[in-house]
Amino acid sequence: MEDGKTMINILYEDNHLLVVEKPVNILVQSDDTKDMDLLTLLKKDLKKRYNKPGNVFLGLIHRLDRPVGGIMVFAKTSKAASRLSEQIRAHKVEKKYYAIIEGKMDKKAGTLIDYLKKDEKQNKTYIDKNGKEAILSYKIISEKNRYSLVDIDLETGRSHQIRVQFSSRNHPLYGDQKYNSNSKVGQQLALYAYELSFFHPITKEKLTFHKNPKKEYPWNLFI
Repeated sequence: MEDGKTMINILYEDNHLLVVEKPVNILVQSDDTKDMDLLTLLKKDLKKRYNKPGNVFLGLIHRLDRPVGGIMVFAKTSKAASRLSEQIRAHKVEKKYYAIIEGKMDKKAGTLIDYLKKDEKQNKTYIDKNGKEAILSYKIISEKNRYSLVDIDLETGRSHQIRVQFSSRNHPLYGDQKYNSNSKVGQQLALYAYELSFFHPITKEKLTFHKNPKKEYPWNLFI
């Protein structure tokens, strides 16, 4: 689908689900900036394609940070939304990410566990012993120059989790304007949700979707 200058790649659609590739630097949901957001764009597209009267239902199941691109699933019915949300709570939805971090980690694979707390006013997340548990598993795929390509299996979905957990270990993500003091204005955050797996809310079939980031710098160093 296309709305003005925004191209949205639809990966899968049926009567219950809509799976899309979120473009980088677009909001998932409207906020105080009033910038165009993915949810609104998708609702407009559904209304137009199916000639629907009134408001269009589209359930937001999970989120990606504004600078992050990748695969997202939306629910087209309230029943699908409820069942997908339950899968999220039960950790049955598998979310995998690619990230490019600075430096080379001592361990080429492992699990990172922290407790994170978000400062809503600053829109930044910090490690805090009184925060919520954040867990991810990672594997270093490749190392080139002073960067490493990391494959991440996200077990919990805390705000800015991947960015904070690697930054706190002195391996911030390339182009991260919030958590990487070396990042420069104009650099694109190198974090991409490349794979999403879940069970269809009606048929119970396991669905897996995969999409690599565009071959632009710094991704083209590795992918």
